[in-house]
Amino acid sequence: MRRSPREDQPRQRSGHHRVILEGRAALVTGGAHRVGRAITLALAAAGMRLVIHYHASADEAEETAGMVRDLGSSARIVQADLRLAGEPERVVRESAALLGQLDVLVNSAAVMVRTPLGKVTVAEWDDMFALNLRAPFFACQAAAEVMAEQGGAIVNIADLAAFETWPSYIPHGVSKAGVVQLTRALARVLGPKIRVNAIAPGAVLLPEGWDESAAEQLAGSTPLGRLGSPEDVTEALLYLLRADYVTGETLIVDGGRHIRS
Repeated sequence: MRRSPREDQPRQRSGHHRVILEGRAALVTGGAHRVGRAITLALAAAGMRLVIHYHASADEAEETAGMVRDLGSSARIVQADLRLAGEPERVVRESAALLGQLDVLVNSAAVMVRTPLGKVTVAEWDDMFALNLRAPFFACQAAAEVMAEQGGAIVNIADLAAFETWPSYIPHGVSKAGVVQLTRALARVLGPKIRVNAIAPGAVLLPEGWDESAAEQLAGSTPLGRLGSPEDVTEALLYLLRADYVTGETLIVDGGRHIRS
């Protein structure tokens, strides 16, 4: 009996394996408050051991570490100003030493400053790019060395501003567009052992100082008709950590705002 052409072809073996997060080690930069805290707690709830990086939020870092321990996971905290040369690498290596390994890096530390055109200073530009873009790159570079043998996953927190034009936040948007490109380039270089993805949140947590009318306006102009929450970001994060055939992707979590035009 003659076999069909399909039967003559060798069967491809699936490379999929179940990604276990429980017991794994993770570093979250900017993990002490706001979305960073939500990320930290989501990883703790998944059974991961944590290092929480913070800059000036020492009390919030201690509080977040306590919340992690209440969830049954371990937490250590590391302080650093990631804008300073050498600090991102130090934080990664110190975290790996504290945890005994490093399986996951989440680059969440960032700053979003209103900078209308014509009023942007060189200092503002340099500070923003040092934290939002340069620090993630050097943290990733250090993590690549630490993860070289056992592999791992990196998730960078970008922003919807990477895909839209926000007139009063041009430097911020450019820095976050750089994070998207950084993610793509590193995914290509570091595969197959290390997967690199990003999340671009929309209005999941309003900037401090925004009022209820601003929230209503944002919700009204969002296709899904509501604002998001930090938990929407953590759901995306857990997916990306478990999806072992996804790399180089930026997952936009914005209720559909990027499809408005």
